[in-house]
Formats: sequence, C-alpha cells, structure tokens
Amino acid sequence: MLAALSQVKDPELGRDLVTLGMVQNVRVRDGAVGLTLVLTTPACPMRGQIQEAAEVAVRGIPGVNDVRVEMSSRVAARAGAPGEDLVPGVKNIVAVASGKGGVGKSTVATNLAVALAQMDASVGLLDADIYGPSIPTMMGATERPAVKKERLLPVARHGVKLMSLGFLLEASAPVIWRGPMVAGAIRQLLSDVDWGDLDYLLVDLPPGTGDAQLTLAQSVPLTGVVVVMTAQDVALSIATKALMMFRKMDVPVLGVVENMSSFVCPHCREETAIFGREGDGERAATRLDVPFLGRVPLEPAIVAEGDRGTPSVAARPDSRPAQAFRDIARTMAGRISILNLNRDGALSGK
Repeated sequence: MLAALSQVKDPELGRDLVTLGMVQNVRVRDGAVGLTLVLTTPACPMRGQIQEAAEVAVRGIPGVNDVRVEMSSRVAARAGAPGEDLVPGVKNIVAVASGKGGVGKSTVATNLAVALAQMDASVGLLDADIYGPSIPTMMGATERPAVKKERLLPVARHGVKLMSLGFLLEASAPVIWRGPMVAGAIRQLLSDVDWGDLDYLLVDLPPGTGDAQLTLAQSVPLTGVVVVMTAQDVALSIATKALMMFRKMDVPVLGVVENMSSFVCPHCREETAIFGREGDGERAATRLDVPFLGRVPLEPAIVAEGDRGTPSVAARPDSRPAQAFRDIARTMAGRISILNLNRDGALSGK
C-alpha cells in the first residue's frame, strides 16, 4: 500500500505522499481500501489532482476493488513557531506590504484573509497601520474588543479574527506618536491579544519601510511577506525597496500581487489596462526574482464593498476579483507549505 502511494508526489512540494507523512488512517478489508490524506493546507490548489492520483495508485494494487480517499488538512508551521514568539498559537505570520500607498494593499489583505477562512483555515488579520487603521471599516467591525484575563479578545468578522488600534480609539482621533510608541503598539497588538490557535495571521502593514515593518520582523518569526504593487514604474521602484528591506532581514518573499491590473467596465465587462501594459506585474516579479502570485482586476464595486465592510470574496464570490483573490490565496498557501518543509523533508504541523 505505502509502496504504491510513495509513487505519488505532491505537485507543489515535489515529495511523495508517504515521505511527507500525508498518508494516515489506512483501512483494508475484503479488497476495500480506505485512507486519509492530510494536506498541508485546506487551501491546497492541487487537492483534486492529489486525491485522484492516490486513488489510481491504490486501485493498481492486485486484489483492490474499491478505494475511498478522504481529504483532510493540517497546516504546516514555520520552523520555530509556535514557541518562543509573542503569539505561540499561531503557525504562520504573513506580512502584507507595499512600498507606497494607494495600491490597494488593505483590500488585498482583507480579501486574502476571508478567502483562506472560506477554505476552512483558521485565520487572523492584524491591522498594523497605526496612523491610518482601515481594517475595521473594510471588515465591517466597529465594536470594542472584549477583555478576558487582561488580554484583548479579537473581534470576529467573515470567519476571521481581527485586531486593530482602530477598535481602541475614537474614529476621529488622530494618532500623533513617535516611532518608539508605534513599535510598542504593534508589539502589544501581538502579545496582549488572545489570538488562540491560528493557521495564518496576516498582518496589514502601513506603506513604506519604517518602524512598523522593522518591529514586526524583529518581534516575531515571519513565514514570509506578500508585496502588493500596481503596474507603474514608480510603484515598481518603491516596491523594490520594500523587497530589499525584507530580504536584508531574512524574511522570505512569498511573492508579488499586481492589484488593479486592469479596469473592468461595469457596462460592457471589457478589461482595460490602466497603469501599464498587461503582464507588467509578472514581468516586474521576474526582474525582482520573486514569485508572481497573481493579478486582480479593478471593478467599481470593490470600493463600495470595502466601504460597506464586506470584502469582494464574500460580497460577490463569482466576480472576477473574488476569483482572483481565491487563486492568489491558494498559491500563497502553497508557497508557505513549500517554505515550511523541514530539513528531513517532512512537514511540521505543530
């Protein structure tokens, strides 16, 4: 049985199912075989392909006349997490960053978080933009967090646990803080919040390469960073600086997302490139030598949905942007699984 399944490889991880420890709960009776394949993420983009390949491999064993392959998942944890860091129950912390403002980074962060939650992953979203917190509005949450045993309890929306300084301040109150206070606030939003057990904690960073980015990278073990950009020369130039900063801090770059890649006309549904030529984002990723996670078209409804607190993947799951966000979430989750392969070639699912 295991010999047959050892011939089946996970297409993304490049290792066989047995070596990766994915094969569990094997049952054999009167020619009928049942088993469970434990994937490294519920967002696995190759789920169906892996299941079909396993069924074919087992059916090829003499005497087997029936095969039932059940699919499960256990998200792999980044090496060293959970453990000594500020958020011991979180398996993977992913920063969502941009070199400049106005590229739709928070829109990408909220939609990726909800997309992962819709795929049955346990997900949190931290708003680390201290000066301009937007996650409460974009996720439709305005209430103050409850407190239990001197720790804040995240607010929940769309299946995602949320925390933001915006929950703790008056909506119109400006934040006039120097760098050390910003760094302290971010550490508190990590350590003083009862995040519980999470597969993924996405952190929506402010634009640029300042205190928030440095604090996050130095405080917790980041699994990786997703960089959001538009297909503009100036956006590419500044995004390059953000990438270089994370590389200098030894944070893996999961990939680049090209947001607002084209404008979708609400009347004729045609797409028009508004920042550059189609494919500029992918070409930029190639020049930067980082993976390209995907592109998201711009539709006018995305703005209204953000203002109403309902991300596109929840508001219009069949729309082009929603489909793009789900594809990017799956690709990102696959990249995380690859990075979490340990030295022995097995996956840690702590």
